[in-house]
Amino acid sequence: MVDQTILEYLGDRQASKQWKGFLNALVQEFASQLSEADLRALMRRVGSRFAEQSPLAECRTLDDVQFAMSKIWMANDWGWVTVEEENGSLRLSHNCSPLRAAFGQNASPWAPAFLEGAYQQWFEQLGSGKHLGVQQTSELDTLGCVEFRLGR
Repeated sequence: MVDQTILEYLGDRQASKQWKGFLNALVQEFASQLSEADLRALMRRVGSRFAEQSPLAECRTLDDVQFAMSKIWMANDWGWVTVEEENGSLRLSHNCSPLRAAFGQNASPWAPAFLEGAYQQWFEQLGSGKHLGVQQTSELDTLGCVEFRLGR
């Protein structure tokens, strides 16, 4: 088992030092002005906009979807995603995002909504329509890993 101190050190290295002070101040200002629900809605819209600006390559299979999404995330140093079918839905496991490292532990309840919005937009681009939704199903961990579900 890996020591928690090591995990925190590695997780902290996921975000550039040049942005940490700015992002910390931004998070504090956001948190003082907006509710957690409003912050989640804002981050979801930002994620959707990101996905609109970063459209997926053509995808014919679920493996293609996973590869196309991961290619975009990895090109931006945002980790990668695994996509698996599970009980009539899709489970998306996003690995090693810089969210916690960039925004801090206090933003963990709302920062992953960025990923939620990006995944929702990408699945809509692929033809899922609005009747299938992406929802966060786990908390953001020390290394920036978090899970989502696409389903009804």
